[in-house]
Amino acid sequence: MRNLFISGNWKMNKNFNEGNNLMNDINQYAETNDTIDIAIFPPNLYLKYFQKNYKNITVGSQNLYFKNSGAFTGEISPSMLKSIGINWTIIGHSERRTIFGETPDIIKKKIDFSLKNDFKLIVCIGENIDQREKSMELDVIKMQIKNIYYKLERKDAQNIILAYEPLWAIGTGKTASPEDADKIHGQIREEIKKIYDEEFSSHLRIIYGGSVKPHNAQQLLSKKNIDGALIGGASLKSDSFLKICDIAGKIME
Repeated sequence: MRNLFISGNWKMNKNFNEGNNLMNDINQYAETNDTIDIAIFPPNLYLKYFQKNYKNITVGSQNLYFKNSGAFTGEISPSMLKSIGINWTIIGHSERRTIFGETPDIIKKKIDFSLKNDFKLIVCIGENIDQREKSMELDVIKMQIKNIYYKLERKDAQNIILAYEPLWAIGTGKTASPEDADKIHGQIREEIKKIYDEEFSSHLRIIYGGSVKPHNAQQLLSKKNIDGALIGGASLKSDSFLKICDIAGKIME
């Protein structure tokens, strides 16, 4: 059974004191609840302190660049992150694609360079509302999967967790039905099987990101092909995030 992976993407939220208090709550929970994997992706300027002080939680970056140094104002490199003990990152989040204009080419460069630098990745895929209404979601996802895994060796590909996040469900309060999400996750797993094999696809963790809340977590996380969650808004309060963690922990018992 694949261990459930519950992650919080804070995006551009929380001042340091607010974030530190939240991390303390999550860390205390994780001390006595080790049946699931918990990861937090806070704003970058908090990474060093959180990595040093909260050992029960994986701490990762929300983004990075595909060079280790250079004239790239405002960017952060894998070597900088590794120098403070960070070796996890999110790549291809829908907001990076739609707001910041990240193309499939840029996303692929980030994936390949991160893996070259021994990072572990959450790589996001998913369709927008127009594509979904035209029943193109599977075609879109297949294209994204091919881009991610193109010329990727198995040993490197094993360091990727895929996050299915339908763009129409990000920050909207809408979510795919548990049955629909599970179906898409299953189809993703079948595509990965074609690229590698059944053993690889059976071990791959595919998590769901799309307005995961305490009220829908049980239905989503109990599905066969859903291996966790990439949580946005509900990760910003300890009661809602830890409630989801608790639900996941009970499923794993």
